Amino acid sequence: MPLILQVEAGPWRDHLKSYVGTHAGVVPVAKGNGYGFGTTVLASEAAALGVPTLAVGTYDELSAVGAFPGETLVLSPWRPGAAVTSRPVIHTVSRLRDLRELASEHDQPDVVVEVLTSMRRHGIDAGEVADAATLLDGVRFRGWALHLPLAGDRLDETGRLAGSLLAAAPGPLWVSHLDPRDAEALAAELSAEVHLRVGTALWLGARSALRAKATVLDVHQVPRGGSFGYRQRRALRSGHLLVVAGGTAHGIALEAPTPAASLRQRAVALAKGGLEAAGWALSPFYVGGRQRWFAEPPHMQCSMIWLPSDVKAPAVGDELDVDVRFTTTSFDQIRWT
Repeated sequence: MPLILQVEAGPWRDHLKSYVGTHAGVVPVAKGNGYGFGTTVLASEAAALGVPTLAVGTYDELSAVGAFPGETLVLSPWRPGAAVTSRPVIHTVSRLRDLRELASEHDQPDVVVEVLTSMRRHGIDAGEVADAATLLDGVRFRGWALHLPLAGDRLDETGRLAGSLLAAAPGPLWVSHLDPRDAEALAAELSAEVHLRVGTALWLGARSALRAKATVLDVHQVPRGGSFGYRQRRALRSGHLLVVAGGTAHGIALEAPTPAASLRQRAVALAKGGLEAAGWALSPFYVGGRQRWFAEPPHMQCSMIWLPSDVKAPAVGDELDVDVRFTTTSFDQIRWT
């Protein structure tokens, strides 16, 4: 009785085809937990879309996308000692020393050179672009990569960098976090290929076609004052204890630091932290149309939910709606409808 990702296959795949059709250079990204689907599933879907290139996050993820027939771009920068497989791989290089070493170790490897943006994660400095261009004879140069932030004028930043990059060494631009229409406009303006690397907007763009479902594993009636759970907490009033599929192994209740920027967002985060400090935490599970409280912190593969006595308890085998972050959730099963 699993944690399920339920997918309305028709609308979801219609969205994928529509998105890929908006820009000729879409490069689907299949990395990490595969946006809830798993990277193997996404590789098969990318193959069905007919795109020539698939991107993965790391070299270790290459084996999981073996069903994809085209080229594979590794987004993490190549470092000395990284495994190089026999399948067609495009390497990302973010340091001049790595560009030299990769060229010396391998015969004309396919390379995309990443340039540092205001994101400031990986990439050579803009002042090193001319030096990088002098090192390209030892590789098959496939273009320049730009990892853009989510905020700010990304199109303007790309345009400002692109001029010097294309002047130093003409080639495609591989960009993240641009709208497909902006990528089309940029390609026309620069008379250059623009490959748009995209994950969330592609795989999770048809959000209404995706639902997370948790199976009810057990239901227990608990009297007022009755104890329960690992820590033997006592019920303040009578109710039901629901044991449902989905725990820390699935990513349930594992959160990233809040990106709160406004005063309201910070106030919500503060209030939530105060409740958790007092031993109360809302679960992502819904019963009777409302989000319910955890009875205690989630277990490895299941969670215990408290349900007041005035709410009708579900039966074992029923399925509950779950509000999860797909990029941090691993499902037991995908149900295609």
